[in-house]
Amino acid sequence: MHNPELGPAPAESSPASERPSWLPSYIPELQGLRGLAVLAVVIYHCHARLEGTWVYGPVRWGWIGVNLFFTLSGFLITSILIEARDKPHYFRNFYARRVLRIWPVYFLLLAVCYAVPDWFLGDTWAHQAQWKIVLAYIFFVQNLRHVPLPGTLGPTWSLAIEEQYYFVWAPIVRFARGRLSWMLPAAAVAMLAISPAFRLSHIHWMNDPPHTLIHLDGIAMGSLLAMAIYGIPLTRRQWVWIGLAAAVMGFISVGTIFAGTSFLDTGLAIGFAGVVLASVAGTGSQNPVAWLLRRGPLPFYGQISYGMYMTHILVFVYFGNFDARLDDKYHLGIVGNLAIVGLRVLASTIVATALWYGFESQVLKLKRYFKSA
Repeated sequence: MHNPELGPAPAESSPASERPSWLPSYIPELQGLRGLAVLAVVIYHCHARLEGTWVYGPVRWGWIGVNLFFTLSGFLITSILIEARDKPHYFRNFYARRVLRIWPVYFLLLAVCYAVPDWFLGDTWAHQAQWKIVLAYIFFVQNLRHVPLPGTLGPTWSLAIEEQYYFVWAPIVRFARGRLSWMLPAAAVAMLAISPAFRLSHIHWMNDPPHTLIHLDGIAMGSLLAMAIYGIPLTRRQWVWIGLAAAVMGFISVGTIFAGTSFLDTGLAIGFAGVVLASVAGTGSQNPVAWLLRRGPLPFYGQISYGMYMTHILVFVYFGNFDARLDDKYHLGIVGNLAIVGLRVLASTIVATALWYGFESQVLKLKRYFKSA
């Protein structure tokens, strides 16, 4: 969900902590992948309206857009941290830039929901303003409590996982060097092993809201991908083929041996890591898929993806009465449902676009005060 902040390109023979020469400073295809991810999630939350149509089956898989977000975040954040760990103000710059990227929209969403709690939270102010609930939102640990989140704040569970990851991962990357360099891949592999182990335990309270320990696969795989690119001297073509192979193997496993098991998210993490790797190493390729990822609507949706992801349920709730009246008055069936889904996507796009140009992009200008030397 977050913009790549990757720096200049040094020589091919550079050490593992620097960027390989073939890796450009900006990878537009990743913005297109963000766009795909956010649209998949938004339309997934409309799947009940699409029952009876041919898209209903694929749309029910739209939740995997969050897994793609996790893989992208793991790759991009780890890349940023690897490049910055020898530079001054490492912690200040990293955390300040994350705060500017994440907090404004997040706390704006909380303010709007708490301003009209009966409508947007489906609860009273007195109950939702309890200190345990408020502190959980402030410190991004709401997904660690055994209490379901209100629908409008449902998307914040994944944001909480990412914030917890940033908090822990940045110090590990900073200090896992020299004789301790083995700790970095070891930590990522441990995260990759922990999640399916906890899912196998079937601890019911870990599912609603989703607990961090059962959703580390994508972030861990994205982090390992960044370490591999920065540490293994292969050519672009070799990385593209590795990415394509990983994508095929990962998605085949999702439909076969991992289907319906606790390793489903692991298979998705492998598949999405392959997609990200192929997109990174193949950036600028003249093929239809790469072209779609860097041109047209997908990169635009990638740009507004964070605001759209965070506010789309709020938008759905706001228009909920209109949906109900349309159903009661006209009984349009599938045609009416398709119209409602289209209006939801359009309204969410308009709100996210206004949020980006009128608020997010203005706040992000402050990042210039926190650049690495």
